[in-house]
Amino acid sequence: MPKPKVFYGWWIVIASMIIGVYVAGSFYYGFAFFIGPIRDEFGWTTTVIAVAVGLRTMEMGLASPVMGFLTDRLGPRKIVLIGGMVGGLGLMLLSQMNSLIEFFVASLVMSVGFSACGGVVLTTAVANWFHSRVGLAMGLTTAGFGLGGIMVPLVSWLVKSYEWRTALLVLAVGSWIIFPLCAMVLRHKPEQYGYTPDGVNQVATFENASLENAGMEYTAKQAAKTRIFWILALATAIGFMGMNAVVTLVADHLNTRGIAEGSTKEVVVIMFIPLLSVVGRLGFGWLSDTLPKNRLLALAIMLQVIGLIVFSCAPNLAALVVFLVAFGTGYGGSIALRPAIQREYFGRNSFGAIQGSMMMILTVGGVIGPLCAGWIFDWRSDYQMAWIIFAVANAAAIPFTLAMKRPQLST
Repeated sequence: MPKPKVFYGWWIVIASMIIGVYVAGSFYYGFAFFIGPIRDEFGWTTTVIAVAVGLRTMEMGLASPVMGFLTDRLGPRKIVLIGGMVGGLGLMLLSQMNSLIEFFVASLVMSVGFSACGGVVLTTAVANWFHSRVGLAMGLTTAGFGLGGIMVPLVSWLVKSYEWRTALLVLAVGSWIIFPLCAMVLRHKPEQYGYTPDGVNQVATFENASLENAGMEYTAKQAAKTRIFWILALATAIGFMGMNAVVTLVADHLNTRGIAEGSTKEVVVIMFIPLLSVVGRLGFGWLSDTLPKNRLLALAIMLQVIGLIVFSCAPNLAALVVFLVAFGTGYGGSIALRPAIQREYFGRNSFGAIQGSMMMILTVGGVIGPLCAGWIFDWRSDYQMAWIIFAVANAAAIPFTLAMKRPQLST
């Protein structure tokens, strides 16, 4: 493979960003606009929908170890290609559903498909191509999921103009076009093409590449036996608990506080949560190449705590601005830092399998978050207590992240 002017790893980052934009915009952030219409049409409670969303998240988490394992062995191209097709099928099935069972089935298909196009597969692809610049590369890659916010106005317009079923069909067709095109750009490991991570100017072999992290390459089983693995997984799972609840229920929270459904203010808030997370993903990712990653993660978590507390006071303008800046930047930073810390502490040979195991743990937080918030709303007709509970839980994780140190692999 002739050496290109631009290190090919950066093209993989760009393709991963595009995939992240569509997954986040259609499947994650954009789904907030479907909750109200679906609830109104079928008369389901918020808790029931939260359970469905939680099961969707659980399925993604359960699939993550499998996706990580397959990516380590088959590479990301085939995984994303098949996943994009299946994810689009899930969106199409969701557009045709007429019962709760069909909602669950469509969500299952959609979740399995998009888990093959999600963070586990994409960050594994990037981790294989970068070492000293892995923080920036991870920041850019995960920024794609934050940039999914640019699709928020489009999804809102589709739902308002053509109703939710047609909007889902349009998003399904988009999946069948975008994911195959981006999958063609993805490659597995640089050694297969004569390079080392970061584009070092030498012909790489599998033997000398393995020396890069001599003494610190963990298998998934070895990583799971370390205390650091569980601190990192649980701390970020707690953060994901609040993040998933906010992203899923932000529109409903704003509606209960007097902001009209589909209003400009609602759309702007939902759009800027992921867009401002890009600042955190890029900023914290770039800083992590030179500063201690665990301290940066503690700072990112603290920003989430501040954002959640302020969000409980919404919807006055000042509170919304502080919430967007603090929460968006904080959760964006934590998303970029977790895989960068994993790459530094456990190496890259089994990155996908370790990443998949962590994502399965994170999924527990992702399921608990919306379910807990939905139950609190049905009990109190308000989400304020939920945001405060999530803030306290995040604050409790900060001392543990500050105590993290690179583990020593026993021989």
